[in-house]
Amino acid sequence: MNWLLPEYIADALPAEAARIEQLRRTVLDHFQTRGFEFVMPPLLEYLESLLTGAGQDLNLRTFKLVDQLSGRTMGVRADITPQAARIDAHLLNHQGVTRLSYCGSVLHTLPASISAGREPVQIGAELYGFAGIEADLDIIRLMAGAFAKIKLPISRIDLGHVGIFRALAEAAALPQEAEENVLRLLRAKDVPGLVEACGAVPSPYGEALQALPLLYGGVDVLDRARAELPALPAITAALDGLRHLVEAAPDLAFSIDLSDLRGYHYHNGVVFAAYCPDYPAAIALGGRYDGAGKTFGRARPATGFSMDLREVARLLPPVKAPGAILAAWAGHDRGLAAQIAACRAQGEVVVELLPGEIACEGPLCDRKLVQVGGQWIIEAIQED
Repeated sequence: MNWLLPEYIADALPAEAARIEQLRRTVLDHFQTRGFEFVMPPLLEYLESLLTGAGQDLNLRTFKLVDQLSGRTMGVRADITPQAARIDAHLLNHQGVTRLSYCGSVLHTLPASISAGREPVQIGAELYGFAGIEADLDIIRLMAGAFAKIKLPISRIDLGHVGIFRALAEAAALPQEAEENVLRLLRAKDVPGLVEACGAVPSPYGEALQALPLLYGGVDVLDRARAELPALPAITAALDGLRHLVEAAPDLAFSIDLSDLRGYHYHNGVVFAAYCPDYPAAIALGGRYDGAGKTFGRARPATGFSMDLREVARLLPPVKAPGAILAAWAGHDRGLAAQIAACRAQGEVVVELLPGEIACEGPLCDRKLVQVGGQWIIEAIQED
């Protein structure tokens, strides 16, 4: 069966493709109004470029192949963010703030979840060159505005900060293997396993690590965290940053999750995840990843977010496609050809039947172009 596609790879048929394209245009236009310039990185790059620094966590998700021209190993991008960091650091070379946006297909070796595909259409925005919390707030507002533009409600935005776990692990002098084990347990919110793993961790850091999965909920969690966690400078700064975000944007539905450590080896500051009603997985992810461009020549502050337009399109209610106008083959009929051109100039979809074609099986034609009394008019097509 040569027509079968690989598992978790799917075509986008006309209705879905039209929806994805409409979303792409709406979101990119929103980014543009906020000063985020559009870039188009290549689908393939040398592997070390895709996986350097911020991209190391993508290793297992990246398809690899050999370049027949150079003999070097290449990768099919699994995430566009490292490519945007390369463009900022190595190509644009701006001294101040750089705002970039992008949209394109990425390829994953394995699906991120049972419902996800292996070829997401990733759209996102990145802000480089500003280390302050204001940049994180700007990106979060940009994300919230994008969902408002496409009319997909956000039920909550989870905030976290990877610096809290990093500070605890460093203060407790956890060996790398033990740190990775605790990190795995925190990601799974495995409280019993965490209690056992932290049994030998010195106080108060063992108790603090065990408290992280429980520091989840409303913004009052920040007060609990300040009372329950050690007053390490990095933890105090992280909690102050989260408090600033919450107070600066009271209109956003913030919640707190201090054990959300997705992309721990990638992010180094505020992280966030947006959720929609009645959908269990995060619909958009983002956060701070300073230093991503170090290998490309400049270690710049960086923060951003991205989402999968295929996934977003599935969550939106179906919209009836606008009807098209059916017209006969114009041939040498200049009057008919002019009328068809005029309709198209007004934004109408006109399907011109080819000679011998009886009906259109593509766009739904609900009207037709007919000649009455020497004049071309548009009339409704009556269903049989």
